[in-house]
Amino acid sequence: MDNIPLMQKALGAQWEQLPPGLQAHYQHGDNRDVGALDIDYPGFMQPYLSFLRLLGALVNRRGKAVPTTVKKWMEGETQRWKRTITFPNGKAIFFNSHWVYAGGNEIIEYVSPLMGLRMAVAVKDGKLHYSGRHLVLKLGGLLIPIPEWLVLGHTTIVETALDEGGFAMDFRLTHPWLGQVFSYAGKFRTLRKQFYFI
Repeated sequence: MDNIPLMQKALGAQWEQLPPGLQAHYQHGDNRDVGALDIDYPGFMQPYLSFLRLLGALVNRRGKAVPTTVKKWMEGETQRWKRTITFPNGKAIFFNSHWVYAGGNEIIEYVSPLMGLRMAVAVKDGKLHYSGRHLVLKLGGLLIPIPEWLVLGHTTIVETALDEGGFAMDFRLTHPWLGQVFSYAGKFRTLRKQFYFI
């Protein structure tokens, strides 16, 4: 097993174009990001997002500047993500996933053992851009592609390093007929120190 960050594998030579704040975010070792998210979606999406929460996907509650912690660590060739989003009433929503390198400039983020999203990554003007390719249904060693629009819509993510350190991220889902159906965005800083996962 090597110690090359999963994102570095996907970006190849473009990794060197990432500012330090984004390279720190994707480092190979244990780390955590601390920040806050603005979460928004149209009202008609509430029942569907609540259903998706049962499958471990996304977040089914709106909020502004909601404190959020993202813990990341490696297990072999897999990167684990544990997101904790804590609302003003003290209720926390957990959104966990794991990432694998899919070859070329693509990664797959799995929100469950069976369902994932394949995305391509690229650096443009010092920013990291993700573009959804398709959903993935994983049945044993078989990966079955499912068009994004059948479930939610096209995924785009843009991450930008901040002058004061850290980074900003903007995640959007856009359906070809319904328009933007979900978004979350926020600012984070990456802490590089030992900590316990709970």
